[in-house]
Amino acid sequence: MRRLGGGLAILLGGALVAASAEKPADLILTNGKVVTMDEAKPVAEAVAVLGDRVVLVGTAAEVAKRRGPKTRVIDLGGKTAMPGFIDGHAHLVGIGDARIALDLRGAKSWDEVVSRVAAAVKKARPGEWILGRGWHQKDWVSQPEPNVEGFPLHGGLSAVSPLNPVLLSHASGHAAFANAAALKRGGVSRDTKPPAGGEILKDAAGEPTGLLRETAEDLVYRALEADLAKRTPAEKTADLDRRIDLAVEECLRKGITTLHDAGSSLGVVRRYRQRAEAGTLGLRVYAMLSASNEELEKNAAKVRVVGAGQNHLTVRAVKRLADGALGSRGAWFLAPYTDAPGSTGLNTYSMKDLERTAEIAVANGYQLGVHAIGDRANREVLDVYARVLARHPKKDLRFRIEHAQHLDPADVPRFAKLPVLAMMQGIHCTSDASFVVARLGEKRAKEGAYAWRRVLDAGARIGNGTDAPVEDVDPIASIHASVTRQPAKGPAFFPEQRMTRMETLRSYTVANAYAAFEEDLKGTLSPRKLADLVVLSKDLSTIPDEEILSTRVLTTIVGGKVAFDASR
Repeated sequence: MRRLGGGLAILLGGALVAASAEKPADLILTNGKVVTMDEAKPVAEAVAVLGDRVVLVGTAAEVAKRRGPKTRVIDLGGKTAMPGFIDGHAHLVGIGDARIALDLRGAKSWDEVVSRVAAAVKKARPGEWILGRGWHQKDWVSQPEPNVEGFPLHGGLSAVSPLNPVLLSHASGHAAFANAAALKRGGVSRDTKPPAGGEILKDAAGEPTGLLRETAEDLVYRALEADLAKRTPAEKTADLDRRIDLAVEECLRKGITTLHDAGSSLGVVRRYRQRAEAGTLGLRVYAMLSASNEELEKNAAKVRVVGAGQNHLTVRAVKRLADGALGSRGAWFLAPYTDAPGSTGLNTYSMKDLERTAEIAVANGYQLGVHAIGDRANREVLDVYARVLARHPKKDLRFRIEHAQHLDPADVPRFAKLPVLAMMQGIHCTSDASFVVARLGEKRAKEGAYAWRRVLDAGARIGNGTDAPVEDVDPIASIHASVTRQPAKGPAFFPEQRMTRMETLRSYTVANAYAAFEEDLKGTLSPRKLADLVVLSKDLSTIPDEEILSTRVLTTIVGGKVAFDASR
C-alpha cells in the first residue's frame, strides 16, 4: 500500500476495510490479552484477520461478529498475543550455517575445542574442510598454554587434523582460528602481510599462531570459497536453500516474523527474491546488500525491491563495517585498550570509501547501515553521516549504526540531532559483561558501554535484535537483557542504563518497523497492517523481570497463517 503514495494509499486502505467489513474473518484469536503496541488502543481481547491483514482489534464480543462458517478460531485461553517480533539485526544464512557447522559454544577450554574438532575429523574425509563456530575465550576457565594475547597456538589443533583444513569462527564472527592445513591453503606464512583492516597474530618467532582478525580471515575464507565454487549450480542452490530453511525454522520457532538481514551478497539476495515470489521464503526479510561500491553502482537499481512476494522481501539497504568486535579486540577506539595498551583496534573500511557508499545508496534509494562498535568507529561514521545528510537535507534517509555498543558521551546526542538510528542488541550487553571492564576500564565502560538509557533520553530511536548467529536469535533473551542488564553470573552491568519494559518491547516491534520504512505495515496490531503475531505463554509487558526468561513462544503467525505451533 505504501508504494502507491500517501493520499491514494489512505483511500484504498479505507476502501479495503469497508469492503472487508462485509466478509467473515479467515482467522480469529480470542479469549486472551492482546498487547497491540498501538498507542490508540494498547490492549484488546481479540483480533480478526482477513487474508494477510488485521481487520479488527477489539473485545471478544466485537470480534466474534466477524466469525463465519470457515473462520479458524484460536482460543488464547488467557495467554498473550502481540505483534510478531522483528529482529533488527541478524544474519539469516549465518543462522543456518551455525546449525550445520561444528558447534563450539560453551567450550570451557581450548583443549575442549580441540577435542570437538578431533571428533569431527574422525567422521570427515581426508581433505574435507571442517568448519566450526562459537568459541570465545571469555568462556575458558583458564588461558591456553602457550598463548599470545590469551589466544592459543595452532599446534595442538593441527596435530589432530593433519589432513583436513580447519577454520573455527570466533563467536563474534570477527576473528577465526585456522590450523596448519587451512593456513597453507590460504597462503598464510610468516612472510604474509595482513590486508588493510586485518591482523595475522604471530608468536615471538614471527610464525602465525592461527588467529586471524577481521579482514585477515578472508585469506583463508577465499580458499574455502574456491573449493565451494567447484560445486554444480544445482548443488550450490540446494546448499543455500538448506541454510535458509534451517534459519527460517529457527526464527519462526522463536516468534520472529521479520528479520533484518545485515549483509548478504547479490547472489543470496537474488535467491531470497526467487523464494519470496514463489511463496517459499516463510519469513519476512529486510535485506541489506553487502557488495563493493563498484558492484553497487552496477546493480543497486536492478536489485532494489520493496514488498516482493506479498511483502516477504524488501531489498533497500546497504551494509558496511567500520571496525571489528570487542571480544577479539578489533573494535576501533579513541584510546587504547586497557588490557592491550598498544592497540586501539582496527578500522576495517575507509571513511572515504564509506562516504562514497553513502552517496551511491542515496542516489539509488537505499538506506545505509554501518557496523560500528568502538567509540572512534561510531564517531567517524557519525561524521560521515553528518556530511552526507547536510547534502541531502530534505530526504528521509534513516541512516543506521549497527551495534553502537561503545560511545563517547559527546557523541550520544548526535544520534537524535542528525538523526541516526541506533540499532543495538540487548543480549550483547549481558554476553560481553564479563570482559568489558577489562578491555576498557571502569570509567569508559560506565560512561559509554551499551548506553541505552542515555541514547533514549537524548531523543534517539533504538532498534533491538540479536546479531544471530553471534548470539541466539531468541528475542526473549534479548528482551530480558535489555530490561535487567543481568548476566548469567555476577552483578547487573551498570543497571542505570536499563530500558523500561515498554521501551524494550517497542524496540522489538515499532522501532524496528520504522528502521525498515515499514511502520505502516508492521510493528503494531492495527487494522490494515500485516497479520504477523506471536502468542506467548506469559505477558511480557507486565510479568516480573525474573519470569521473562521462562516465557515460551506458543504460536507464530505470518500473514494470517500459522507458521509455528508449539503443540505440534
